[in-house]
Amino acid sequence: MAQSSGSKKAGRRTGKLSRAEKKEQRSLRRQRRRETFSQMRQAFTLTRQNDAKLLPYLVLAAVGALAVVYVVLLLLTGNVWLPIIPALLFAVIAGMFVFSRRAQSSAYRQAEGQPGAAAYVLGQLRGDWRKRDAVAGTAQLDAVHRLIGRPGVVLVGEGAPHRVKPLLAQEKRRVARLAGDAPIYDVVVGNGADEVPLGKLNTHVMKLPRNLSKEQVAALDRRLAALNAQRAPLPQGPMPTGAKMRNMQRTVRRRG
Repeated sequence: MAQSSGSKKAGRRTGKLSRAEKKEQRSLRRQRRRETFSQMRQAFTLTRQNDAKLLPYLVLAAVGALAVVYVVLLLLTGNVWLPIIPALLFAVIAGMFVFSRRAQSSAYRQAEGQPGAAAYVLGQLRGDWRKRDAVAGTAQLDAVHRLIGRPGVVLVGEGAPHRVKPLLAQEKRRVARLAGDAPIYDVVVGNGADEVPLGKLNTHVMKLPRNLSKEQVAALDRRLAALNAQRAPLPQGPMPTGAKMRNMQRTVRRRG
């Protein structure tokens, strides 16, 4: 027993894994693959139910990529068989890219108009963003969400415009007292004039100019911590299909 324990310790010191550890790692990899395939099936099913053009676009993208890559490589190499594998790989990549874009658009369409949709979408932002959901709200589930990042302070309102705009103005005045020289942007999510569609919200936010350094962002976040009021009665993310959409988005990002 002492020898077995010693060999295990020696194996760990040399970086080698025991049989049991290797078996456990293989089991974990198989489980992850099963989960990924399950999520892919779920994402494909959900997207196909809400997007009648998904299959035609997938076929068109895959066949188009395959044909173009095959012809180009055929002209370059003069070999009939050599371009087949690269062409198939590019066809798969093109199909996955189209699927990811259509799945994302489908998820946003399902979320549109649901309370908490903007907060859910803002949660997908990449980078150093300090997000606070529902810093202001109404009983009708209109809400204002606050982002702090390199552009400054971004206030995002969702709900009925005639109720959201006064909320935004009020929150902007409150933030201005502590924000100092930091820029304050306000965005209304919607499809009307001077509004930003839900599907373009993150793109709109990411295009804002970078006005602050990382140190200034951290200092601004500390100053505005005093404004962290009680949350409005707002569901966390679009419901009732929020969980399914989160799985779909995560799978698409992993595979796309």
